[in-house]
Amino acid sequence: MTIQQPTDLVHAAMLGLGVHRPERVVTNDEICEVLDSSDEWIQTRSGIRTRRFAGEDETLIGMSISAAERALAAAGVGAEQVGCVIVATSTHPEHTPASAPQVATALGITAAAFDISAGCAGFCHALNLAASMVRSRAEEHVLVIGVEQLSRFMDPTDRGTAFIFADGAGAVVVGPSDAPGIGPTAWGSDGSQAHVITQTPSCLGGHSAAEGLDHPVVQMEGTAVFRWAPFAMAKVAHEALDLAGVSVDDLDAFIPHQANLRITQTLARNIQLPDSVAVATDVVDAGNTSAASVPLAMEAMLRQDEASVGDTALLIAFGAGLSYAGQVVTLPPLG
Repeated sequence: MTIQQPTDLVHAAMLGLGVHRPERVVTNDEICEVLDSSDEWIQTRSGIRTRRFAGEDETLIGMSISAAERALAAAGVGAEQVGCVIVATSTHPEHTPASAPQVATALGITAAAFDISAGCAGFCHALNLAASMVRSRAEEHVLVIGVEQLSRFMDPTDRGTAFIFADGAGAVVVGPSDAPGIGPTAWGSDGSQAHVITQTPSCLGGHSAAEGLDHPVVQMEGTAVFRWAPFAMAKVAHEALDLAGVSVDDLDAFIPHQANLRITQTLARNIQLPDSVAVATDVVDAGNTSAASVPLAMEAMLRQDEASVGDTALLIAFGAGLSYAGQVVTLPPLG
């Protein structure tokens, strides 16, 4: 007996994009009420001027639902048409149950739903999984959400993280299209650098690095990340371009993970992007939102007319693991 499976592939693309940005805007001056730093030092080191923190009534699941509803509306896709929901996050406060089934149910979706954790690269990982499902006809539409509430997993006195991380959510609907809209993914990992971005303490217990904190916090060796990301990711960027058969001159936009403005600028130079390519700088106003940063940066470029629907963009993301992923995409309609 031969097990049947689809043999004809279809093209996949992002059909709609939606985001949720928390209402509360947090300035560097507010951060420095607790952190031993200054607005000038933070902007010089990271480029960040403001970021957003979720309020008490803005849960990780609630932000996911909000972004997803906008993405579904932009795509013109109903809940009954979604065959899978993937939530990329590192800050869902419960290992069990996962956030995705709860998000799916709130949206009226009964399809498969699961979380993935690939740090700041989570959205690009999930996008690859979704595109593969659609191309192979395993599912017709897949909802991908990148969401984080890093403000609740930080030590506000840690000069390595307190001014960097923030909250938000971004979602896309991936579905069939007449032309390829999501290129092959260049991705990988380097577990030898797992110590560079960590959660302290582990779920097995121990003591938090910050005295008085009774919950895990994210810690990062910022210098190590800066030495690695702009150089290693330039090679990944060119691999993604080669896989898609696209040159840097063909790009309209470059949308990297919004880790740090200096990393973005150095990476863009190392890729040797022409001046005609718009570069996402959402980190300046939104901070580092980890798995949410790429869709949030896509939304900012479309909203501010720095890029247009249908433009060709290179996505690159990197983070804890260390994990990384990138692909060339066609920018979707915005909800």
